[in-house]
Amino acid sequence: MSKVGAGKKVAVILSGCGVYDGTEIHESVLTLLALDRQGAEYQCFAPDIPQHHVINHCTGDEMDQERNVLVESARIARGEIKPVQSLHVEDYDALILPGGFGAAKNLSDFAFSGADVRVQVDVLAITKAFADEGKPLGLLCIAPALAGRIFSEGVLATVGNDEATAQAMEATGVKHINCAVDEIVVDERHKLVTTPAYMLANRIGEAADGIEKLVEKVLLLA
Repeated sequence: MSKVGAGKKVAVILSGCGVYDGTEIHESVLTLLALDRQGAEYQCFAPDIPQHHVINHCTGDEMDQERNVLVESARIARGEIKPVQSLHVEDYDALILPGGFGAAKNLSDFAFSGADVRVQVDVLAITKAFADEGKPLGLLCIAPALAGRIFSEGVLATVGNDEATAQAMEATGVKHINCAVDEIVVDERHKLVTTPAYMLANRIGEAADGIEKLVEKVLLLA
């Protein structure tokens, strides 16, 4: 059976390591696994910047520590990671951003600013470059909150069915579509694919179903 990712290269932008202050680990690993199973090559990237803060994942309390987004993301990528500043759109066929609060705290300030969200300058530059070149993007979990800054007004995206988050996204120009955990929302015109993942998932298998569909559709659009 042919694999839809054969011969395609995908960039994956991470935002740290851990759901509360970085990349959601299950989402990132499921994304990389799905890419590999579809025959695609991938390379992980992350901004070389300080994390907004560090959270104790046992207690949920903030810790008096400083960590670097690139260094923490390297834990997930097994060291095979590059600064997002070195990511060039011409080298890749598609781009995927897993979720986790790092997308809303490190890749952007959506967790604090909501509808007034600003995207980290290097992340904004490269995501807009992919969009401008007509190359597909996949945004998981809370990462679709960046869509209004990346694309033009009216882009279709989902974070599941969280009303407050959807309203903040729509204030940035996104048309939010409610979506089940195991499904995806596809904006064919903008070549954007989104899925709720752990915005709704109660177990890893539920997240996996939507992520696998997202990866396959992104590769088909590439």
